Amino acid sequence: MGSFRVLLAKETKALFISPIAAVVITVFILLMGYTFTSWLFVSQSASLVRVMYQAAVLLLVFVPVITMRAFAEERRHGTLELLLSTPAAEFAIVAAKFGACMAVILTMLSLTLVYPAVLQYFSEPDWGPVYSGYLGLSLLAAALVALGLWLSALTSNQIVAAIGSMGLFLLLWVGDSLGNLLPDPFDVLAVNASLIAHFTPFSVGALYLSDFGYFVTVILLGLFACVRALARP
Repeated sequence: MGSFRVLLAKETKALFISPIAAVVITVFILLMGYTFTSWLFVSQSASLVRVMYQAAVLLLVFVPVITMRAFAEERRHGTLELLLSTPAAEFAIVAAKFGACMAVILTMLSLTLVYPAVLQYFSEPDWGPVYSGYLGLSLLAAALVALGLWLSALTSNQIVAAIGSMGLFLLLWVGDSLGNLLPDPFDVLAVNASLIAHFTPFSVGALYLSDFGYFVTVILLGLFACVRALARP
């Protein structure tokens, strides 16, 4: 546990002082601010549903940028073997990288909490969708980070890791639409694997155990696959 805390602190500090974190957070907040302001003036409704969807779509783009260096950079510089030779277990290393990436993303999301505060000041928003929406965004981000770390562990090229992650995320995001084009039983499988199909209930205030279980399963599978990928030469 001590080695994990040291690794987590090291990875988190390294990620936050990198220009990637600063650029990603800045661009994310600017785009989210524009979406919130424009939607507020156009719709004049105390709802953040559209803002939640915008944040989810931006995570598909920004998470690969955050995770692409996690292991690909270590492989490219030959420091992965040195990292794996430390007393920390492989899962602790993956968990530390995961925690560091989530710290950046949760920081991004926490900065958007000003939006519900603004709605509360001018009106009376329905807080159920707000709470569940942020829970859904956190689960979505964690699932994307786990998958992004796995793809980063498979290559020594961070650009390949980023593009591969974006492609996988987009495929999972549009799974429900692809399901309409596939024959049975592949249509059901595509819909069940769709990110947007499981995120949508959170954004409108509906909480289902199946959706929560989906994200937890993806997170665990992604982290497990990442640990296994570290064993490849």
